[in-house]
Order: sequence, then structure tokens, then C-alpha cells
Amino acid sequence: MDNNSSPAEIHPFRVDVAQADLDDLLARLANTRLPEPAPGDDWELGTPNHYLREMVDHWQTGFDWRAQVARMNEFPHYLTEIDGQNVHFIHVPSVEADATPLLLIHPYPGSFVDFLDLIGPLTDPVAHGGKASDAFSVVIPSIPGFGFSTPLVERGWTMARVARTFDTLMRRLGYSSYGSHGSDAGAMISRELGLLNPPGYLGLHVLQLFSFPSGDPSEFEKFSPEDYAALEHLKWFQSVGGYNAINATRPQTVAVGISDSPVGQLAWNELFNNFGDGTSLVSRDQILTEVSLYWFTNTSATAGRYHYEEAHAGTEPAINSAPTGVAVFADDFKTIRSLAERDNTNIVHWSNFKDGGHFATLERPDEVVTDLRTFFAGLRAS
Repeated sequence: MDNNSSPAEIHPFRVDVAQADLDDLLARLANTRLPEPAPGDDWELGTPNHYLREMVDHWQTGFDWRAQVARMNEFPHYLTEIDGQNVHFIHVPSVEADATPLLLIHPYPGSFVDFLDLIGPLTDPVAHGGKASDAFSVVIPSIPGFGFSTPLVERGWTMARVARTFDTLMRRLGYSSYGSHGSDAGAMISRELGLLNPPGYLGLHVLQLFSFPSGDPSEFEKFSPEDYAALEHLKWFQSVGGYNAINATRPQTVAVGISDSPVGQLAWNELFNNFGDGTSLVSRDQILTEVSLYWFTNTSATAGRYHYEEAHAGTEPAINSAPTGVAVFADDFKTIRSLAERDNTNIVHWSNFKDGGHFATLERPDEVVTDLRTFFAGLRAS
């Protein structure tokens, strides 16, 4: 399919998982074999047995996957092909005529499900305590290799390539101008859109800008006590972030175990519960919805492959000059402003929140909505 394909080549889609697949999941959960527990059975060495045992019990007896599917299908889903790749997305035009088109890009681990609670307030702000001028028309794609943007048909899917694909998607939907928001992988793809800066691109709102010390001692002269605390948080994350190294070197090997064991998938996605050293506010049902989606779509291998592609892409550092907004949540990766401004020369909005973490759209959706409204209102006023 040509990248300039017509809207006629966009096809409706519904989330549907066969009962046989659900029965298979429940059978595997019933036959779970947990590892020998580490002394103390806490989070120090990884996902502990006591957490897995409680979550598996809830997965079997309390979690309603069918209800989650019904919630997903409350919104219109579509499939289209771009750059040879099947791309899944939700598209909800606003009820307001002058709404701002907005691309919402999910993290890893994560999915389009991260944004379901934002759709109503963004597209129909008057019904959710906002103003008509706050309205957005939202597009929520699944990154190729995640969710229903499968199968991943070839190598080379870097964040920059995804950014180009999502720009094509927005043009295909008829949007000549739009902004983007993202966290984690979604933040990186949004920054790639800023670097691409296609015609009509309004700017990016992200939960993180991944800027690190370069080794120049003068960079520390601008550091505040809060900046040094942010470095300590980064030190903690590096101590538990071994999955980055594994995905960047042997993603297919680790995916074998995760793809064959739903509890392995749950344990591998420990950051839903443990990001920020146990401060996560993501609920059990939210975690199991995300993990179940990875399980049913069998995407543990293709989702993890981005670390490998990025590590081997040979990309040179580049400066983002597109209008940029940053929302820093208390228990997330803490972007250090002086380093972020070194790499992003047009940061026009910065906010800090007293709680919430890496999955803020699941934990604190109202605050994310408010910050999106503030950032894009500021762009319209400038």
C-alpha cells in the first residue's frame, strides 16, 4: 500500500478474543508453577511470589476480561496499512467543530488502553467540566508490534520510523495539523515527531524527556537539590531496569518464556506495579487488562524488539526545536530541566505533580487531561 493511500483503505475493527483462547489462559493459570521464592519474598530480586500468587488468584476469580473488551469496544477501532505494516488505531472526532487533532502514543509496557479514560474529557470537554475551546479529536494508534498492529512484518522499526508512520496516519485521516502526547516509548516517538517537524505539526506534550548528563562537569553547575534527587531516582531505575539490556540484546530469547506463560508475562511487566520503588497507583484490574492484551495478541517479542532496533540504529543526537510541554509526575522518571533544555530548545510548558508515576494516564487521567488543555491552549494563544 502506498503511503498516500486513500481513507477508503481504512477498515473498521472490533476487539474480539475467542472463548477457546480465554479458556486456554485460565487453564494455564490453574497450572501455574512459581519459582522457589527468594529469602524475604520482596521486590529486591524481582517480582515476588506473594504478589504473583495474589494476582493469579484475582486473574482467575475476580478479573472480568469480557467487561474490559466491552469497554474497549465503546470506541471506534480501525485498521490500515502504512509502510507495509498493519496499523491499529482508535479514532474519536470531537463533538466540537474547531477541536485540535491530537495523537496519543502509548508507553512500553502499555497499550492503547492507557488512554481510554481520557477520550471522553478530551473529545467532549463541556460534558466533563471544560470549555468547548478545550476540545480535541483523538487518534490512539498501537505502535507497530504492539496490540493489534501486528504481525510485525520486518525489521527496522525504530521510533523515528514509527513517527513517520503516525504522521502518515494523521494525514490519511484528513488532519493537516495536529499535536501529540506520549509517555515512555510514546514520549520518544513524540520527540521524533518534533525532530521531523512535519508541516502543520503543533508540538509535543510528554511525561518525560530522556536527557542525561553528557560528562561535561559544567552541566552540574545548574543543578538544584531536586535535580540531584532526580539522578538518585535514575540510579534506582537503572538498578531494576535489566529488561532494557535483555530486550536490547536477546529479545527473542526472553520472549519464549513470556509467550508461553501468562504469569511470566505478568512478572515481566512488573513496572506496572513497581515503578517508583513501589509507589505505583495502577490498580489490579488495570494491570491485568494490559497484561491480558499482551498475552492474547502474543506481542511480547515484537514489543520488546524496539530496544534492540534503537540500540543498533546508530542514530546521532539531534536537537528538537518544536514546541514542547513536559508534565513531571512525582514518582516517574524525573526529567532534569537544564539537560532537557540542552536537547530541546523550545520548551514552552513545564508542570510538576505531587503524586502519580510512569503510568499517569492510568493513575491520574484528570491531571493529564488538564495539563494537555493548558499546553495546547498556550500554543493557540501564542
